[in-house]
Amino acid sequence: MAIMLLFAPLNVNAVCNGVIINPITDLCWSCLFPITIGGIQVSVGTDAPDIPSAPTLPVCSCPIPNPPFIRLGVPIGFWEPTRLAETVREPFCFPSLGGLNLGNGIGWTIPTGSRKNNGETSVKSFYQEHWMINPLLYILNFLTDVGCVQAASFDVAYMTELDPMWNDDELSVIINPEALIFGNPVAQAACAADCATSTAGLPLDPLFWCAGCQGGVYPFTGTVTDHVGGVMASTLLTEKMIAKLHREFLLWGSSGVEGLCSRYPMPIVKKTQYRLQILRPWPQVTPCCQPYGRTEAVIAAGREYPVTGEDYVYQIWQKRDCCAL
Repeated sequence: MAIMLLFAPLNVNAVCNGVIINPITDLCWSCLFPITIGGIQVSVGTDAPDIPSAPTLPVCSCPIPNPPFIRLGVPIGFWEPTRLAETVREPFCFPSLGGLNLGNGIGWTIPTGSRKNNGETSVKSFYQEHWMINPLLYILNFLTDVGCVQAASFDVAYMTELDPMWNDDELSVIINPEALIFGNPVAQAACAADCATSTAGLPLDPLFWCAGCQGGVYPFTGTVTDHVGGVMASTLLTEKMIAKLHREFLLWGSSGVEGLCSRYPMPIVKKTQYRLQILRPWPQVTPCCQPYGRTEAVIAAGREYPVTGEDYVYQIWQKRDCCAL
């Protein structure tokens, strides 16, 4: 209740706008590349840097329950489009589903998107976040080896409107107690280095509390304490959501030697295994996608405007190393 009183709505008459995502025309499919086979790059990459694929041998093996108790394959690496993330002002609004509003008539009191002055020189904002399962390679049957792509159907996996920790910084300490350690000026100053490396190349995985140029990932809530634009805020909240879902074991690791045979638990996010591509208000084309933490300045121009340009949709690309049959 305190959080609800703290934030004033951005627009008391906010409406839900959106356009259904077209995977053929909206996605920048070059984000799938480069593809490696046995550690050797066999396709051209994109303007987003790649992380080395762990296996360098031409053959890999995975255990199976029946004789001969092992299967041989070829190690391949690529970037898989696995999830959609939405950052919205209106609770239960889904811009990627054509502006579908699931909250009409529910009658629940859910915090709406808001902005307010945070002192004399900064602005604080709050948004809700949605996370959708979106395994396009499996849905479109681009790769037939289900061991290498996520076999699932499109679904809404997470809505922060139903998560009481999302709008309560103190309650969120339950899943991120280390926020008390890293919420200090010294730890946050280290994020400048993460900003520089993610903008020039890849983020620094050891600085797991940093979201590069967007600031820090703690706490795992929908609050942005230093709002400098809708693209910046939505990028940060998408990065927070990735870290939060890893902590809740709803996202797993998929890259490296450990990921050859299956995804594996990863409670602390490996930032380098993610790429982000903004799809709404309008799709990102140049650059196609960017690493976790890269400055949003290169994609922010013209992507925030009243009414229909204040909610955001991101395609999440995840590095996948696997032992293909």
